[in-house]
Amino acid sequence: MNKFWIIVTQTYLSKLKTKVFFISTFLILAFLMIMVNFESIIGVFTGDEEQKVAVMDESGELSEYLVEQPTNQDVEMEVYTGSLEKGQSLVVDGDYAALVTIDLNDKGLPEVTFYAENIADSGLQTTIQQQLQQLKITLATSQLGIDQGEIAEILTPITLQKVSLSENVKTEEEFNQAQGIVYMMLILLYTFVIMYGSLIATDVATEKSSRVMEIIVSSVSPITHMFAKIIGIALLGLTQIGIFVLVGLIMLQSKTDEIGGLIESFGLHNASISIILYAILFFLLGFFLYATLAAMLGSLVSRVEEANQIVTPIVLLIMIGFFISIFGMNAPESQIVIITSYIPFFAPLIMFLRVGLVEVPIWEVLLSVGILIGTIILLAIIGAKVYKGAVLLYGKSNSFKDIKKAIQLTKKE
Repeated sequence: MNKFWIIVTQTYLSKLKTKVFFISTFLILAFLMIMVNFESIIGVFTGDEEQKVAVMDESGELSEYLVEQPTNQDVEMEVYTGSLEKGQSLVVDGDYAALVTIDLNDKGLPEVTFYAENIADSGLQTTIQQQLQQLKITLATSQLGIDQGEIAEILTPITLQKVSLSENVKTEEEFNQAQGIVYMMLILLYTFVIMYGSLIATDVATEKSSRVMEIIVSSVSPITHMFAKIIGIALLGLTQIGIFVLVGLIMLQSKTDEIGGLIESFGLHNASISIILYAILFFLLGFFLYATLAAMLGSLVSRVEEANQIVTPIVLLIMIGFFISIFGMNAPESQIVIITSYIPFFAPLIMFLRVGLVEVPIWEVLLSVGILIGTIILLAIIGAKVYKGAVLLYGKSNSFKDIKKAIQLTKKE
């Protein structure tokens, strides 16, 4: 057992000190900082000043409507009485973001022309169009003698109450709360498996290419070495997650409203204990499943360059599971979701999706967990044999054909 923890510690510390760990941690933290402060960053580049839009009323009848109409907080509509040529030059000089000319057609409704130095700013055009659309509605309803309050009442979306007749379905509030945490867990496991699965395979391939593995496996059992590697890199990943959580808590103190709104939007402020426990359970089972497979495949290659190629099936499996999960977010009780929740390579994502969004009988959850644990044990047994036999395999890898060769070499020992 002492050798096991020595390998765990050595794996953890050696990877913790690498430039890759620091760079990846920094980039992810930078991404999180940008996402949280996105509006502030956009404000720095665009400026906080309102965009002034000159409105030229050629009909002479619409100015009062424009003045009374509420405007967007980022756009100020200003009545312009000069000439068209002068207004266009003011736009070019930057005094106005745009010039809008309004006239009435034969039906007494507004016709609009939009002048801007760059018409690629669709955001400004949409804002102006929305405000002038309200002006059109005001004029049209005034001509028809319809009250604005009646129009507003007609356009108000209908209230749809959702009542489930089954006792095994979550309420709408519980469903909405669970969606955020389910989505976060799917993203986290997907990213974690791809990042650290490749790292495990690369680390094993590195030891093999340098002949270090031959010495290690002669003094430590292959299964001990394999799981020591897996746990060491798993601790590295948890360290990285811990850094993100710590930085998040610090940001929470400085930007309470923004972070609080983000937490509330993902349903984390009142997430149930059961969902959190299920998230931890399926996250760990999913990681150990794919990590065991990555370590086994990594032992088959003789060069580090081949490690990324050998883990391609792992990436494809987790991608398929992820895409099925995304589909299942809107149809958690569809047949494909139910069936794939028992397939071990998809179960960590999809069974958790079902548990989070619908009421799943406990025996179904236990069956899925049992299949997962059984698959991990089976992969560990096969992996240990492949791991030991693959030490003697060098040269160009034939991927899965080498698994049979490695097991045969193990039997000969």
